[in-house]
Amino acid sequence: MKNKLWGGRFEKDTDPLVEEFTKSIDYDKKLAAFDIFGSMVHVKILEKSNHLTKVEANSLIRELVTIFDSVGNNTFKADENCEDIHTNIQNILEEKLGETALKLHMARSRNDQVVFATKVYCKVSMEELINKINSLLLSIDNLIKGNNIIIPGFTHMQHAQPVYLKDYLGAYQDMLSRDIDRLKYISGNLKITMGAGALAGTPISASQYRVKVEEMLKEYPKFAELAKAFHIEPTKNSLDSVSDRDFVIEIISALSIIAMHLSRLSEDLIIWSTKEFDFIEIDESFCTGSSLMPQKKNPDVLELIRGYAGRLYGNLVSVLTMMKGLPLTYNRDMQLDKEPLFNSFEIVSKELVVLAGLIKTLKFNTKPIEKALEDESLYATDLVYYLVNKGEPFKKAHTVIGELIKYTINNNTQIKEIPEDVLREKFSSKIIKEEIVNLLKPRKSVESKESIDR
Repeated sequence: MKNKLWGGRFEKDTDPLVEEFTKSIDYDKKLAAFDIFGSMVHVKILEKSNHLTKVEANSLIRELVTIFDSVGNNTFKADENCEDIHTNIQNILEEKLGETALKLHMARSRNDQVVFATKVYCKVSMEELINKINSLLLSIDNLIKGNNIIIPGFTHMQHAQPVYLKDYLGAYQDMLSRDIDRLKYISGNLKITMGAGALAGTPISASQYRVKVEEMLKEYPKFAELAKAFHIEPTKNSLDSVSDRDFVIEIISALSIIAMHLSRLSEDLIIWSTKEFDFIEIDESFCTGSSLMPQKKNPDVLELIRGYAGRLYGNLVSVLTMMKGLPLTYNRDMQLDKEPLFNSFEIVSKELVVLAGLIKTLKFNTKPIEKALEDESLYATDLVYYLVNKGEPFKKAHTVIGELIKYTINNNTQIKEIPEDVLREKFSSKIIKEEIVNLLKPRKSVESKESIDR
């Protein structure tokens, strides 16, 4: 393994098995840009605190910008022989600048370096995710805009009452809007700190770590996107700063809730696309076929979104389990928070994009929907309210209409086919057939509900 950020105390080389087992560069290379960003800020702090001359600081920043550019244009190649991405970047600086680069780790530890880069990654990734959720919300909004379709609503997967399609899909819009609020709340509470060192702080004054990043790096506009979202504070408790992974757990939890919402929406669309329902048509470009059965048109995208929710839950449990027994402060176990975090962001990000695209293709099949709305049991509650308005106690009205529905099932008939005298004699003298038949209409049913604050 190439040069490490440690080693003076050791006489023996690290066993290659240990090097291979402990390295993290194959996944933490994702933090390259954020680590460079942190190094830029750290260089400025070292310069302000007279630990670097202006010439040394400028040379370090120049090389850091060069590496940052290579990350941005995808020409940066992580050295898989390095222990981690932080070591990789440090080695590049040492090759270019020699002893000047050795000064960069003054008042700095990988313990605080890693958590800084991870927090900035999370800040940026949450903002990107919010934008993708908004795109999905727009796709749903365009689908229901001007659409006055009514569909059967369900409880326990049984016909319940008619509802507007816009309200059905609007429920998912509300869920996703809460997801955005949740991410914003987490991001707002995520404090970016410096100065923790390995665990006990550094000799540099806390005031030097109170940084307005945009102002500090205003001469480097390429860092503006990273810098605009936050400012840096001195650590309030250095032990907590290097050992806290609450933010990782909280973020994966929020991502798991998003995945759950997307899974539920996908399940509804899967059900609606079946031959038994036939409420929607998914465009062929978002479906797959069968290697054996030529007739198949499978909603694999939706099934995978449903399946990936389990992966998100597993990621959350893995980090919770990893953290539960760790004494203060940093322990190498905490290296294992990165893969679940990165994986969760990647999965949800891809799901949001592909689901927004799929929803744009959806077409509703009005004839099967209208056929489903002919089920008179959907209007049973409306008939209960009808009898209540006629003076019947609710419980009695509920029983009467329950008996009426049971009668239609046992006699293979419909309410509108039952003679009025039978309705009045067998069920309630308050029933006027013309009135209750008029209630067996989907639009009449949804328009009668006045409690919703639209």
